[in-house]
Amino acid sequence: MKLTKKQFKQDFEKRLSTKFAIDIEKAGPQEKLAALSSVVKAYYSKIWQEDNEYKYESKKKQAYYFSVEFLPGKMLKSNLLNLGILDTVREGLADLGIELDSIARLEPDMAIGNGGLGRLASCFMDSAASTGIPLNGNGIRYSYGLFKQKIVDGYQVELPDAWLSNGNPWEVRRSDKAFEVTFGGEVWLEDDGTGKLRPKYRNQERVLAVPYDTPMVGFENTTVNNMCLWKSEVPKDLDLQFQNLDYMRQTAMLSAELYPDNSNYDGRLLRLKQEYFFVSAGLQRLIKHYVSTIQRPITHLADYVSVHINDTHPALCVPELMRILIDEYDIAWERAWNITVKVMSYTNHTILSEALEKWPEEMVKSLLPRIYQIILEIDRRRTAELLPKVGAKLVHSTRIIKDGQVHMANLSIIGSHSTNGVAKLHSDLLKDVELHDFYLIYPERFNNKTNGIADRRWSQIANERLSTVLDETVGKAWRHNLNELKLLEAHKNDTNTLERLQAAKFDDKLRLADYIKENNGITVDPNAIFDVQVKRLHAYKRQLLNVLHILKLYFDIKDQPDIDVYPRVFIFGAKAAPGYHYAKSIIKAINEIANMINNDPDVGNKLKVVFIANYNVSKAEIIIPAANVGEQISLASKEASGTSNMKFMLNGALTIGTLDGANIEIFEAAGKGNFFKFGLDKDEVYEYYRNGNYNARDIYEQNPVVHRILDAFVDGTIPNISAEGPEIFESLTTYNDEYFVLRDFNDYVRAQKDLETLYKDRTAWTKASLMNIANVGKFSSDRTIKEYADAIWHVEEKK
Repeated sequence: MKLTKKQFKQDFEKRLSTKFAIDIEKAGPQEKLAALSSVVKAYYSKIWQEDNEYKYESKKKQAYYFSVEFLPGKMLKSNLLNLGILDTVREGLADLGIELDSIARLEPDMAIGNGGLGRLASCFMDSAASTGIPLNGNGIRYSYGLFKQKIVDGYQVELPDAWLSNGNPWEVRRSDKAFEVTFGGEVWLEDDGTGKLRPKYRNQERVLAVPYDTPMVGFENTTVNNMCLWKSEVPKDLDLQFQNLDYMRQTAMLSAELYPDNSNYDGRLLRLKQEYFFVSAGLQRLIKHYVSTIQRPITHLADYVSVHINDTHPALCVPELMRILIDEYDIAWERAWNITVKVMSYTNHTILSEALEKWPEEMVKSLLPRIYQIILEIDRRRTAELLPKVGAKLVHSTRIIKDGQVHMANLSIIGSHSTNGVAKLHSDLLKDVELHDFYLIYPERFNNKTNGIADRRWSQIANERLSTVLDETVGKAWRHNLNELKLLEAHKNDTNTLERLQAAKFDDKLRLADYIKENNGITVDPNAIFDVQVKRLHAYKRQLLNVLHILKLYFDIKDQPDIDVYPRVFIFGAKAAPGYHYAKSIIKAINEIANMINNDPDVGNKLKVVFIANYNVSKAEIIIPAANVGEQISLASKEASGTSNMKFMLNGALTIGTLDGANIEIFEAAGKGNFFKFGLDKDEVYEYYRNGNYNARDIYEQNPVVHRILDAFVDGTIPNISAEGPEIFESLTTYNDEYFVLRDFNDYVRAQKDLETLYKDRTAWTKASLMNIANVGKFSSDRTIKEYADAIWHVEEKK
């Protein structure tokens, strides 16, 4: 949009006056944020309205992305950037004595996601709008996010993340588009007098799902898509006559908290209830929209609507759409099933069995009796159809209901026309190993869509210093097409370009160093290597391998105080699931090791360890631009893709990593010598699985370096881990090191040494950094979302 500085200042001052009856001199920071957000919202509302009218009139096919979590981060600067007015607003505010960044910092992160899954969903929403692809998000408006992490005496403490305390300026409540979702009760089928069986219900629990729409503004274009988040409320007709506080509390809990504790039955029941809640509400809304706008028979639904199941949480989309088609639109089963399969598509995000959801059959039956009937019938009909074609073994291994459980991944694959993995290695593992039996039955359904990142947020917003250098070196076309950064390769031997890249990185490191000093009380040297591992704390991601290497460096320094080591700052950011005791023990160990090393006068500035609490999108925007090294060290075959690896690459960090997930494709893109590879590959990992001949205890007994490091967890060397130290020690020895940490240790140390050697040659390091930036184009989520749109959803970009 076109906006002058003068017009913006008038709009902002007027909004402060009309919204708060106050002038700039008397306005507080929150009032300034609210007024600014309101002005920006007014700017894009016209574009939003016009795009909605275009979609209504063109009647083109739209996609709906169902995800139990989104992790958008802060929206203010993103909206300003995408509207093309970021600099104008910044300068206008400066004229008024206001710093944009100080106001933007007050905006809370939208805490409706956990980690990679939710961040990917938000990257896709950004990219879809920016490429003109009509994609609608559908999720839950959690009152509280996952949790706010605080570190107390080294331990993770979970506090409520009340991100809505001051409201959400970007959302629009649509109470006129609310729908009822029902649970429990009894259901049976009765002949309606024409020979058709109709479901009858009794004693159901009713919940009102109210949508809150948040616009997703495209980058310098005319597309504004919608992210719909559902809030649970008591139906209006029950407000006065049904004053049951327990019922009201249970209703509110449906949209209260992301991922309620599933360590007990009630927690699991609530999680399943949440999943059906947003699935049913979302499908009801899109069907009503289809009927009122497309005005074609419901049998043509697949020509106008595509529904995407992001991981297994929205798997109930399959039986819920069947319910709507059969029960509400009187479509025969075979035709309804054909429509459903054409409409649905599914992304698998993990091979970890713990994340492939399975629900007790009795739980599904009692909470969702009609849905259970439909799942049962899907399973029965499929079994009868396939038995004579593929045999009992394949049919049984791929059934939806078996061993008393409903398998949500199986339901998603069977009920959709496409199943994709999120990196080439991951997709190959799905076909060859984890979902091999499904692949034998439905080979045409399997495909790969390597993940990507919304590069606008992770470069233009998070790293304005680097973005300016890129603009002045290769022009601004890369801001619309990341592949244009390939032009940077021509400058790899240009001293001026390399020096400016170094200066931009140093500025980002200074910013992070200031943050660490203010929030952690630790002084770090910005000239040191900033070695960063930020992601969810999980054993397979192997933060522990990083920790063991840090201890090796520490012992090397203690043994040889004059040793020549390049200064290192190791930075961690990670949340552990509240019920994941082992991960929380690792967090405790990291913090105690940090205290030990950071306060040891023998170490000085040679080595620092920093754990940044409450890692989220906003903190990532400070940490990732400052990184020299990105740690991507999961056990090969365990990380489906990873996306922090792509963010590090975009910001010029070099990757140290295993041949896992998207690392493989990153290594191929970056080119030889521009990354640090180590460790087992997936074939070697699976060979250990087949032979069962891995013996971690032998490594402990035979490798004196490993022996000393592991003993430090139990002999008092590391203080204050009397409970956690033995737990970690036993996991790596007695319980045979499930993720081969000790097996990969020596090669990891070798790669780390290679890293240090290269870093000492600043010119060579900066060239390698440049080559990573120049070849990151493939990892834009713009590319990924176009592949989904073209190959799976069959929706067209807005021209």
